[in-house]
Amino acid sequence: MKLTDIQVTSFRTTTRTHPTKWGYYQWGPERETVSSLTAFTTDEGVTGYMLGGDQRTIDAVIKPLLLGENPLDREKLWHWMDQHPGINEHLMGWVDCGLWDLYGRMVSLPVHKLLGGCRDKVKAYASTWPNMGKPEDYAEHALACKAQGYTAYKVHAYIHWNPYTWEPGPQLPGYPEADIEVCKAVREAVGDDMVLMLDPFGVYTYEQSLWVGRELEKLGFYWLEHPMIETRIEPYRRLTRELDIAICSPEHAPGGIFTRAEWVLQGASDMCRIDVGYGGITGCYKLVMLCQAFGIQCEMHGGGWTNTHLLGATPASTCEYFERGLLRPDADYELPAPYLKAICDPMDGEGNVILPTQPGLGFEIDWEYVEEHRVR
Repeated sequence: MKLTDIQVTSFRTTTRTHPTKWGYYQWGPERETVSSLTAFTTDEGVTGYMLGGDQRTIDAVIKPLLLGENPLDREKLWHWMDQHPGINEHLMGWVDCGLWDLYGRMVSLPVHKLLGGCRDKVKAYASTWPNMGKPEDYAEHALACKAQGYTAYKVHAYIHWNPYTWEPGPQLPGYPEADIEVCKAVREAVGDDMVLMLDPFGVYTYEQSLWVGRELEKLGFYWLEHPMIETRIEPYRRLTRELDIAICSPEHAPGGIFTRAEWVLQGASDMCRIDVGYGGITGCYKLVMLCQAFGIQCEMHGGGWTNTHLLGATPASTCEYFERGLLRPDADYELPAPYLKAICDPMDGEGNVILPTQPGLGFEIDWEYVEEHRVR
């Protein structure tokens, strides 16, 4: 079997996220945007798919490297891409996921079964949109999530946002006092039996992180995620030593498994964090096995059609939670994107996400929608 072509289909759809000048985003009115879907085609008639893709980049660096190669040689191709100066880890990870989808569709099995299979449902936590409102708004939302069956809830409080002027801002400074008011309101609303986490998205200094961590310990929070900028490992080592609450990081540090292996050796966090944007399913699975060997957790960043399969192939003792979201009261998360026939993470009413059973990554494309909205 050989890869014979890689083609992107672009189509119009809508979104309610709006970029700001600070490089982050905010929620707003519905607007038109362009999405894409990439097909990985073989000479034996087997095709794999991955959501996203840019034809110009694929033509420039991916096709010259991969066309004519056996798409089942994922490990070899992963190392080739990792060593290629024109391919970053996000592009590499995206291609890797497409190759896994191809294999799954070829053998009619979901990827999590190809990885070994461990569970068919995963405990979920409700992960909020940032900047949703005042503390009481978060408290009300947390109660609604609890009523839906969630047993855990993660707060994204004020990120790239000034809660006093209510407008976008740079990443630093953060507003730790305002964030803790949100956390207090949520804990008071849901009681002691709901697991809570906080993800400030790197907006704190070391001193602020230490103060926030101690306040969260009083509130019985499970973990503090990505509190500081992750290019500086020494503050994380100090923070992990000083606090009892688990530090979950790095989330966005470049370098995939190789960077995170160093964090483990340095004791710079208590839990690892990664997603397929940092080396794909292949790269993430390598990190999961490393964390399992060292007896620490590797909590996947985000859900989606890709991370879902890594969770299905690992035990809860290594990857405990499915991050479901991002959620907010005025967004219908149960409604699939118009170009897909279903969401990736339906729940069972008891706080668990049911994993996909369809071949490959598991998504079914609404080709009629794609063709009707195609950008030609």
